[in-house]
Amino acid sequence: MSAQFGWLGVVRLGLVQAALGAIVVLTTSTLNRVMVVEMALPALLPGLLLAWHYIVQVARPRMGHGADQGRQCTPWILGGMLTLAAGGWLAAVATVTMGTQQLAGIALALLAYGLIGVGVAASGTSLLTLLAKRVAPERRAAAATTVWIMMIAGFVVTAGVSGSLLDPFSPERLLRVSGGVAVSAVLLACVAMFRLESGTRASAPEAPEASVSFGAALRGVWAEPKARRFTVFVFVSMLAYSMQDLILEPFAGVVFGLTPGGTTRLSGTQHAGALTGMLLAAGAGSRWAGGRWGSLRRWTVWGCVASGLTLFGLVMAGLQGPGWPLPANVFLLGLCTGAFSIAAIGSMMGLAGEGGPGHEGVRMGLWGAAQAQAFALGGVVGTGASDVARWLIRDTGMAYGIVFFINAGLFIVAAWLAAHVDPRSTRQAPMFLGLLRRAP
Repeated sequence: MSAQFGWLGVVRLGLVQAALGAIVVLTTSTLNRVMVVEMALPALLPGLLLAWHYIVQVARPRMGHGADQGRQCTPWILGGMLTLAAGGWLAAVATVTMGTQQLAGIALALLAYGLIGVGVAASGTSLLTLLAKRVAPERRAAAATTVWIMMIAGFVVTAGVSGSLLDPFSPERLLRVSGGVAVSAVLLACVAMFRLESGTRASAPEAPEASVSFGAALRGVWAEPKARRFTVFVFVSMLAYSMQDLILEPFAGVVFGLTPGGTTRLSGTQHAGALTGMLLAAGAGSRWAGGRWGSLRRWTVWGCVASGLTLFGLVMAGLQGPGWPLPANVFLLGLCTGAFSIAAIGSMMGLAGEGGPGHEGVRMGLWGAAQAQAFALGGVVGTGASDVARWLIRDTGMAYGIVFFINAGLFIVAAWLAAHVDPRSTRQAPMFLGLLRRAP
């Protein structure tokens, strides 16, 4: 048996996750806004680029299978971080290049976002697999909470600091900030992973387990009812989450007139809300239910419902314009999505060990791939729908509001799916979900 990580090991993995998130947040928020507002490019372009980096992550289950076969995770994690950092900085270079040489900039962006996808898949999947394998079952939900809270904290810090450094905006300033974030993230990850697995190497896999092919392992996991249902829930909920993620900053810039630094700080406000929601969900689950699936399921279901309601608030923001309390609305959106996501992640960590050991990496990879493909589709749908709506409707706020309305409906569907991951617990589902279940 391999030695289990204590809380210090969990915190060190959380630092790696924070470093990963620091690079990703600039790609998904700041560069997206710069392309749409400063470069006056269609919102579909960053949506397609981010979709490409998510499509690449279809390789997550295969990477997880490699970890299941007893390979060390540290080289995968650090190699992924280096690849991610290189892709993140190249993405900033590509964005600046688009201002003068559009085709060359787009070509460079395709390379950059491909590297980002490979880096996230390698480091993220290996980190979660290591966490699932080396943390005691009773601690997995709390460990997942710790790691994700540290990642969101990295979002908040990076968004706040980089937002301040980007004003007044210039291409040169964007390159310096992006490069500084990339180098700092890699150094932090290297320090956090230094000798973490030394002296606690995983034992060699049993001969029968080592002979299992990737295809057989993946088919075995997909045959598990809970794993399959949870995969569908992850896809739908992440589709709902990603639709608003890419259009929120352009929406704030166009409808509310915020600067690049202002929209980046708004993103920081959303992540601060997500951090608060995670703490609330983790604290409630730990105190009242001991982290059991039933309590986590309730937080997941109601978190999706509340996320839908806050998106209805953004519909009103689009209709009313600058008079709407946008920062408060965005904070509440982060609060609700944070609560449902940490509950879902805690459930994921618990479900990863079900069905016997040896396939944790494949399960984590499957759910990670479902999330990535949902984000790929959500980015295209969200940005594409906003472009189409703005073309058809002269009122820009109303056009964005229609997209947010559709987004809210998806969260309600995700709540229904979350209540059905474990059929034995559907009797405890919220009343309105029970009515939906009995409807013809």
